[in-house]
Formats: sequence, structure tokens, C-alpha cells
Amino acid sequence: MQIAPSGHAHVVTTDRDELHVVEVGGTVRAWRRDGVDVLAGFGALDPIDAGRGQQLLPWPNRIRDGRYTFDGVTRQLPITEVGHGNASHGLLRWASWQVADQGPTHVTMAVTLHPQLGWEWTLACQTRYAVTAAGLHVTSSVTNRSETVAPFGAGWHPYVRTESVPVDDVLVEIPGSHYVPVDDRLLPMGVAPTEGTPWDLRGAEALGERRLDTAYTGLSADPDGRWRVRVTLPSGRSYAVWGEASAFPWVQVFTGKAEAQHAPPHGIAVEPMTCPPDAFNSGVSLVRLQPGQTWTGSWGIETTPAT
Repeated sequence: MQIAPSGHAHVVTTDRDELHVVEVGGTVRAWRRDGVDVLAGFGALDPIDAGRGQQLLPWPNRIRDGRYTFDGVTRQLPITEVGHGNASHGLLRWASWQVADQGPTHVTMAVTLHPQLGWEWTLACQTRYAVTAAGLHVTSSVTNRSETVAPFGAGWHPYVRTESVPVDDVLVEIPGSHYVPVDDRLLPMGVAPTEGTPWDLRGAEALGERRLDTAYTGLSADPDGRWRVRVTLPSGRSYAVWGEASAFPWVQVFTGKAEAQHAPPHGIAVEPMTCPPDAFNSGVSLVRLQPGQTWTGSWGIETTPAT
């Protein structure tokens, strides 16, 4: 029997939805609503590429040189982004997650992160994926099972599908007042206001010649306490990726896989994050997870059909 590269798939099916969550990384492989693919995911027999749908724990984005100092101790992680010499997107992307609970409209995946090279803490992690009338709702909880304080950050890497629409014509709205300029290793060079720059997308604008691999903060929340990044296609079909502002004060938007020269499916990644790149070194928005403490955060995706 052939084993899929992403492991066993767990499927939630309703009268509107078909949601596939796989064993490797506890990753969302696909979500179809009302017969339309919402996510630019990957095939059942394909390996995960470009971080599609993956969970980024215990840090999102990059750590410079894979090295960080926390509470006076310097540690060295394996280099997983070899081209830029960084440790990228955490330690659980390729771990085997198991089902903790499944019902008619949800599935909960769980894994324990154990101490390893450059990381000395034990974290118990659970993520619940649910389909609701509003769309996809994801809630994660992470508990520090160690005897010392652990550095912690979280992120997710869903791509909303743009099909074959030229990326220049996609409208994007990002409610961020500040962004992170980066160097040629995609490492942060401070935080700058978006106002007056091409990265100010607080009003929905066509991307045009802009290409984003950009972290934003200063995110304006709606009355429900959630910020929303909106991606709208010329057909009128629109996606709003939201995050709890209290849990996710940062979001990364990546447009590279929406370009025609890349293999389909094409999509724009909208990545809720608790902290910016290299937070293990800068300390910016870094969570200090106390022994026995649980961090919880929710994000999701809402859809508007084509007109």
C-alpha cells in the first residue's frame, strides 16, 4: 500500500464543505466550499511544498543563522533554509500529528514537541480545524510542559487560491500601519510606517508590480476583535483571512506563488503570526511561556462568492 508523502488524511465533509487535514505537520491540505477550492494546497499524493497550509511552531518565519540567546543561554538550531543560512518556520512542519478528536464539522490534531538540538523544552500542541457557517475556524493551544520558561511564537501558512488570474490584477487589503523591511537574506531591518510607501495597502488596491513577502503590524481590528486581510479576484470572489488581534499582532503576506511562472495551484499566502521574523533574537512580541502556561489563538478564513 502506497503511503502518501503527507501521511494519513482526515476528512471533514458537510453539505457545504470538504476539509482535508493531513498527518504531516497537522497541515490543511485542501478546503473546498460550495464546490470551489478555497485554498491553493497540494495533491493527495504530492509532497508539501512552499509551506502550503503548514503550522509554524514554536516560531514563524526566520531565525538569523539559526542562533539565539534566551535568558542568557545561546543555542544553535539546525539550518533549514540553506540558501539564506537561517532556521525557518519552526520544528513541527514535518512532525507526525495525530487525531485527538473528530466530529461532523471538525478535526483536532495533536503532537508533543520534545527537546532536541537547539531546543530544550517540551510543548504539548493541539490545533482544532472546524468548518462553520462563516467559513474555516482554526484554534490552537500550546502548553509548556517544562520546568523552565520557553520562548514561543506561532504562525500558519495558508494560501488562498487565485487560480490563473494575473497577480497584478488581484486586489489586496492589509490593515497594517507598519511593515518590516528585509535584507537579501529576508531578515528584518527594523519596522517602518507603511504610509507613503508601496506597502501601504490599507485600502484595497490591485497589486500591480508589487510583490510581497512582507510582515505587517499595527493591524486595525474590526469590532469583533479580529483583523482581516482581504484578497479579491476580478470575478468578485473574495477571501478574508482573519486573526485574533490579541493573539496575532503580526501577519505575513507572500505573493510569490500567485505568479504565472510558478506551478499551480496559484495562491497568495496570508500568514497570521504572533511575532515578526527573528523574534527569538529581537524579543519583539516574543511570548515567554511559563511552566504549565497555555497559549491559545484563533484565526480563520471567510469567503464571498463571485458576483
